[in-house]
Amino acid sequence: MAKRAYSVSDILNKKYKVIPFEGEWGAAFSQPESNGSWFIWANSGNGKTTFVLKLCKELSKHERILYNSLEEGSAKTMQNAFLNAGLASVKRRLILVQESIEELCERLDRPKSQNVIVLDSFQYTGLSFERYRELVRRYPKKLFIIISQADGKQPSGRTAKRVMYDASLKIWVEGYRAFSKGRYIGPLGYFTIWERGAKEYHGM
Repeated sequence: MAKRAYSVSDILNKKYKVIPFEGEWGAAFSQPESNGSWFIWANSGNGKTTFVLKLCKELSKHERILYNSLEEGSAKTMQNAFLNAGLASVKRRLILVQESIEELCERLDRPKSQNVIVLDSFQYTGLSFERYRELVRRYPKKLFIIISQADGKQPSGRTAKRVMYDASLKIWVEGYRAFSKGRYIGPLGYFTIWERGAKEYHGM
């Protein structure tokens, strides 16, 4: 059976569920769709983890979040990062796990599972590009936020690069700023993670 074709009117009249970012978040990333995949990458020491957790705090206003910490688990470093990002107020709106993709899917198959899933980091998931696509298609109403290590200014590894190109919102973190490189760019185009550090790094 042929798939449905959409007219221009169909597209223009279609209603989308979005993340209603406002303020500095909207200025950086506009109002992206609340499903599919986002991709965040950076080299170490640029504020990536702090940014991701601040993003989680903002998203927790609208959705419940599952943070799959494959790289650090529940280590002291994650506790420190949670404190620095002010996540104490989020409480049960965010839960942290350290699970394989198979275990993760079992959790997501449960009724009322979280709608936002953070995978940190992609290099620890063992996912091929095809399995990544299957995961996103299996849960079409959920949002996957994929964190990646970097090699220079590119995601580390060929598969990670393919995932980055596939994602609707691509965010590159450098010098304590998170820059929108994807299909959603607000009027400013970046989010400042740490003001003083960003000014020192970027010379502004």
